[in-house]
Amino acid sequence: MSRSSAESDCTALTFTDVSAVRGRRLIWSEATFEVPAGGIVALIGANGAGKTTLLHMILGLVPAASGEVCVFGRDPGADNDGIGFVPQDYAATAGEAIRARDMVMLGLTGRRWAFGRLTSAQRQRVRDTLAAVDATCFADRRLAQLSGGQRQRIAIAEALVSSPRMLILDEPLASLDLRSQREIVALLARLHAQLGVTILVVAHDLNPLLPLLDSAIYLLDGHPHYASMADVVDDALLTHLYGTPVTVVHTPQGEMYMRSVL
Repeated sequence: MSRSSAESDCTALTFTDVSAVRGRRLIWSEATFEVPAGGIVALIGANGAGKTTLLHMILGLVPAASGEVCVFGRDPGADNDGIGFVPQDYAATAGEAIRARDMVMLGLTGRRWAFGRLTSAQRQRVRDTLAAVDATCFADRRLAQLSGGQRQRIAIAEALVSSPRMLILDEPLASLDLRSQREIVALLARLHAQLGVTILVVAHDLNPLLPLLDSAIYLLDGHPHYASMADVVDDALLTHLYGTPVTVVHTPQGEMYMRSVL
């Protein structure tokens, strides 16, 4: 179902009484919420709660068992060119021998190995995107030669090069050291400010991302919910969500972080 242009401009995701079933097993149900466009949203929940299923539903890879899902006012999968997706296993699937620059080109060619057919405008777009993620200096190196943080910059560049309206990142900080985590978080904040793109981040550890996030989709008791981070970062809710005692701590500087209580 297609919705009005005005609605699609201001609403990134709409779930109306949606349920998800895989292999005849109910994963979650009764998802009813709207996610405004232009925010930075976490997708959180315990292992096995159905985060990947929800992502796949947004991408049109898994149909809703019931209810209705709209992505910028359109059916899921109808405009996946408008979604940049960075999978968790990007480094494992990208190919070690390919140059970083060529990986970003694939974001324009739809993974067709036709680099010579790019127009001058497309090549300039690749250069501009590499510069936007501070990757110009290593753009001609092989992926095998890059650090984890550098690879993640290339993954983000590949997802952004087609100018999507939404950027989805599945565990973008996994396996990165603390310095690289801080650098990627700062990069996402800058890209969001410059581009206004809606960002959806799947994360187990919210702490590095807390300064960035404004809201969250959280999977609790078999149902997806949506709320502002002010409502989500709550001792009782997080303890229930993760099935282990969690407390929220505020530093003297006003910063906030989550701590598991033993």
